[in-house]
Amino acid sequence: MRLPASSPHLLAAVLAFALIGAVPVTARAQADAPDQLIHFAGPDGETIEGGVWLPAGSDDGSARPLVVISHGSGGWYGGHADTAEALAEAGFVVAALTHPGDNFRDQSRGLHLTGRAPQLSRLIDYMTGPWAGPVTVDPERVGAFGFSAGGLTVTSIIGGVSDAQMILAHCAAHPEVFACRLVAALGGLDLTDWQPETRDLRVKAAVIAAPALGLSFTDESLTSVILPVQLWQAADDQILPSPYNVEPVRDRLGRAPEYHRVDRAGHYDFLTPCGPDMQAVAPELCASAPGFDRAAFKVGFNREVVRFFRQALAQASAPRVARPIP
Repeated sequence: MRLPASSPHLLAAVLAFALIGAVPVTARAQADAPDQLIHFAGPDGETIEGGVWLPAGSDDGSARPLVVISHGSGGWYGGHADTAEALAEAGFVVAALTHPGDNFRDQSRGLHLTGRAPQLSRLIDYMTGPWAGPVTVDPERVGAFGFSAGGLTVTSIIGGVSDAQMILAHCAAHPEVFACRLVAALGGLDLTDWQPETRDLRVKAAVIAAPALGLSFTDESLTSVILPVQLWQAADDQILPSPYNVEPVRDRLGRAPEYHRVDRAGHYDFLTPCGPDMQAVAPELCASAPGFDRAAFKVGFNREVVRFFRQALAQASAPRVARPIP
């Protein structure tokens, strides 16, 4: 049964596909599987799952740069598998996590947004410490990629400080926007749980796509961010619309980002292109504007992400032979 768009039950249900990157279990087979599955301890003692994509030349002895990936609310570690694979083909070690309490199985902490960056930091701890992989990770060359709520996460980990009061004021003035409707449907923000300062100085460069709630970051904190940032905006983003999300980050960073605005793209066009299973399970995530070719866009997007991290992290490893970047 299809519920009306105004139903709070629909809002709660759709959060699993919302800010987002959700890939249900039945659709996982379409994604590029990671080379390793990992489990590591989170900041609250919980076990966090993730995936690792390995670079070529694993036996050449060189330390490889690391890119960690944060998915959107309701997502999982495989939500950006095509981007992870492209980076691995280019010589990076790539590690993505499933955020506890904010994934397709469990949304119990879906509004604890500032708890996500410490989880991402624990992933860096693991990959630069006890991880037993066939290559060595260079702890001085760490990058971060984040989409949607993961974009908020990465903006936080590079130094942005999110002020929950600014979110409350925004939602009081604009209760109709999707993010504010979801906040209301899930009971509102818990200000006692807000952890605004989550910077991790090990992250030397960041790619941020369609970040959530960019308006919440303080001017002072964004001005302090001077590391390289590549920032992406979907011109027709109906989930996190202009000018509340991307523009505040773009305009207030202390170092101007490399900014890309993608004409006719929607919010979900930053996700891995859909196969038949995903089309059947979650058509909302797969719909693009007429004439917009998500698969072609993602080829170019991944190429630009690889180029940016190569330059920003002084990447010099050889790419994989099997699937070179176009």
